Amino acid sequence: MPAPDTCKSVRIAVFDLDGTITRHGTLGPYVLGLLMRRPWQLLRLALVLPALAGFLLGRLDQGELKARLLAATLRGRTRRELERWTRRFVPRLLARAVRADALRAIEAHRRNGDRLVLLSASPDLYVPEIAAGLGFDTSISTGILWNADRLDGRLATPNRRGPEKARCVEELARRHPGARIAAYGNAASDLDHLSRVDEPLLVCGSRSARQRAARAGIPSARWK
Repeated sequence: MPAPDTCKSVRIAVFDLDGTITRHGTLGPYVLGLLMRRPWQLLRLALVLPALAGFLLGRLDQGELKARLLAATLRGRTRRELERWTRRFVPRLLARAVRADALRAIEAHRRNGDRLVLLSASPDLYVPEIAAGLGFDTSISTGILWNADRLDGRLATPNRRGPEKARCVEELARRHPGARIAAYGNAASDLDHLSRVDEPLLVCGSRSARQRAARAGIPSARWK
């Protein structure tokens, strides 16, 4: 593991992706866009219905649902095929689905010399490419297993959501002692890590998320 960064002037800006930088989720469009290239493959979505029912009944968590979705729809795809699709998907996403206020916040941190970290529960099939496209220094996302050159679909890491996101932020703080950390998220589950940073902001949160944020002393904003 790299030695901790002991520079006291470091400032880190941690951005969530889905609903924070983008106006909507990214995994659904990624999967559907790929399946639509051969429309008969949309039938694979029926294989996800039992897992969706289990999730709605509280028998599966979001990480397990994500793994079932990826296994049902993308298992067996080659790295080359998915990399080719990612190269098409990411520029379109960045051109059509990114909040202007998010871009302004990212640019303000960049001008300030802050280290930019994209922290997302979305899979590492495309999150690193989004981070690169937006000029982030690094990304942390949910890892997906491969069988040699073909996608397995199961998770290789914990789902980067809720307490796991908070753990990732705490690890950043350990690696950069003395650094100030700003963080942006949009969901109630993001309050776990927003509550642990120096400069939190909940953006475009639901009413209940904003109420919980207010009770925790976390400011809210509406980004466009």
